[in-house]
Amino acid sequence: MFTHVTVGANDVAASRQFYDAALGALGVAASAGPDPKGRYWWRTRLGAFAVGAPIDGEEACHANGGTIGFYAKDEAAVDAFHAAGVAHGGTAIEDPPGRRPNPFGDMYLAYLRDPSGNKICAVYRYG
Repeated sequence: MFTHVTVGANDVAASRQFYDAALGALGVAASAGPDPKGRYWWRTRLGAFAVGAPIDGEEACHANGGTIGFYAKDEAAVDAFHAAGVAHGGTAIEDPPGRRPNPFGDMYLAYLRDPSGNKICAVYRYG
């Protein structure tokens, strides 16, 4: 459904380090150098994710009520994502990583705030 997601960051270097670690724990290759607008991209066959300073020059801020979910291949990958994110400047939020009942099928989730306050999670869907 989505081709890409981009979030703003006030400290792009800290955000790049955070996402290299957290997404690396999910098997996503580290970001290469910045694009011409200073954004860093992580790409998979499922889509792309980017972080950079807002193009309009204003301060970056997180979306209140927004969450970005990243695919995880299993529970261990979700746990590794959470640990790597916390170790690289992220903040653990909500419940600890674990299984959550859901009307669409149970999932194993872990939520973090990145260094700029964006709410993200890793998701493993059972079955």
